[in-house]
Amino acid sequence: MCRTRRIKCDEAKPTCNQCAKSRRQCPGYKDEFDLVFRNETKATERRAQKANRKGSVASSSSDRSSIASSPSSIESLSPIAKEFVRSPTGESISPLLSIPTDQLASCHFFSNFILVPRQGSTRGFMDYLLPLMKSEAQNSHLQHAFNACSLAHLGNRVRSTSEDIPDKALSEYTKALAATHEALKDPEASKTDGTLAAVLLLGLYENITAKEMGMFSWGSHIEGAISLVKQRGRKQLRTKTGLLLFIAVRTQMIIHTLTSGKAPIMGVDWWISDAVKDSSAAECQKINIKTSELRAEVTRLMTTVARTPENIELMLTLIRRAQTVDQECVRWMKNVPDSWGYKSVAWEDSVPSGDFSRAEVFPGRVDVYRDFYIASVWNMVRVTRLVLASVIVRCAAWVCSPVDYRTTPEYATAARTCVDTITDIIASVPYHLGWHLKPERKHLLEKQLSGFACGDDDSLKGLAGYFLTWPLGCVQSQDYTTDAQRSWLKGRLKYIADELGVKYAHILCQLNVRIPSMLIRRDGLMAQPYPMAHNFVKLMSARYAPPTAGYTMNPLQQREAMMKEQFESKRKELLQNASNNAGPGVEYVAKSWLSV
Repeated sequence: MCRTRRIKCDEAKPTCNQCAKSRRQCPGYKDEFDLVFRNETKATERRAQKANRKGSVASSSSDRSSIASSPSSIESLSPIAKEFVRSPTGESISPLLSIPTDQLASCHFFSNFILVPRQGSTRGFMDYLLPLMKSEAQNSHLQHAFNACSLAHLGNRVRSTSEDIPDKALSEYTKALAATHEALKDPEASKTDGTLAAVLLLGLYENITAKEMGMFSWGSHIEGAISLVKQRGRKQLRTKTGLLLFIAVRTQMIIHTLTSGKAPIMGVDWWISDAVKDSSAAECQKINIKTSELRAEVTRLMTTVARTPENIELMLTLIRRAQTVDQECVRWMKNVPDSWGYKSVAWEDSVPSGDFSRAEVFPGRVDVYRDFYIASVWNMVRVTRLVLASVIVRCAAWVCSPVDYRTTPEYATAARTCVDTITDIIASVPYHLGWHLKPERKHLLEKQLSGFACGDDDSLKGLAGYFLTWPLGCVQSQDYTTDAQRSWLKGRLKYIADELGVKYAHILCQLNVRIPSMLIRRDGLMAQPYPMAHNFVKLMSARYAPPTAGYTMNPLQQREAMMKEQFESKRKELLQNASNNAGPGVEYVAKSWLSV
């Protein structure tokens, strides 16, 4: 209370004299142990509890929770980091913490996900929430969505001894859904910044929690955000918050379309014009959207066109288009400003004990970046190259069939590109996951161009895991990834899910997708129902032929029924192989990635 009034507290107990004089309710001066958020050895814990008993601090109220962090997530709890109390031996003392859960969750979220740029040469992440949260009402749809995300992530990172934080998060999520649904019914409220931000947070909640049904919802939330951006029109770009929200939706749209194979609504010019032109990030996203359009076009054509000379030429044209876009990626990487560059600072020769799934670094180089956002853009352009390579190989396989596509020059070039790209993405992982935070390595890191909204920047962050999850999922699914790399990548995804609280990484870790080979198999499978599409005379004569005796269907209908049954059998087999029978959530993601 005295801190709020900005006066010196005399620390009297149970009520300080300053509050007694002004007849204010005094919560008491917090014992220093109550500010610690660590869980160390049993001996340390007993010392802390003994000290607490001597302090005779008043008991906590019913709306406060007692939370102890897991050892691996201690450093990430940066809102409390400044209050860490060390024992003379250097150990962290671990009493119970008496802070309202909602307040703790909010600070935790701001220190883990809200990235604020320090200079104009980079961007932040979700920094549009800072002004919006100040202006929103306490029970607004945005507030409920924010509470859902903050509580869900806190619940993933810590253990609660008095209440179920995930249940509170789910309750807030349910309230957010209902309130957002009501806002969307209102023509004016649906166009506000708060509504769009709430929809984006609902999508983030799905990634944080990764409930089975949530996997079906993330795409719906993103498609809803895209529709809202379309309704808001160009006027949204006139304000800073509106522009930041537009860019946020554009980023999520790119991931959604590249993953699902769906074409983005509105073309690349609509998404890029009037945005931040000539910036490195905007140019990268322009390439991403071109790739999304190209992949969607290839996926559509694979299932609808017959193998004729004209269509073979069409596929060759698509190969050339994909190669052109890939060259744009290469030029982007060569021409980024110096501040956007990265630096190789170490080389790992081996893995201790030979267990790749537990290794912090994969053998090879370690790269560091100027901030997490810049690293995420680099990995986005690298994933784009992987997608373009798969498009080229798929088209080449279609053209050369039944000859093995792995004998083509397109495959040889794609393999070299993908091997190098996979190495680059793997080299970026230690930076995201705190390799550089050890005291002996901090000198290797240059001054960061952005920082988090509160707390200590020198700690593990949920945002770093969030940025890494999709690229690592893409890399582990590549045909060109080695078994050792795949084992290491799965280990890193498990680490992100268990230690950084982004549970969607668990879903991707269980995927058994292989690209482009499974996509090529999918292309052949999806095209099978149309083997006679170019021979209309035979189709028409068969359609009107009388049914065979003892059957209710004519010959064409019988053939179509048999092919449909065969198709469903092979489709089911493909999905089972891709999902490892790991559950509906994993199968849903596999179905989306393979567009089946």
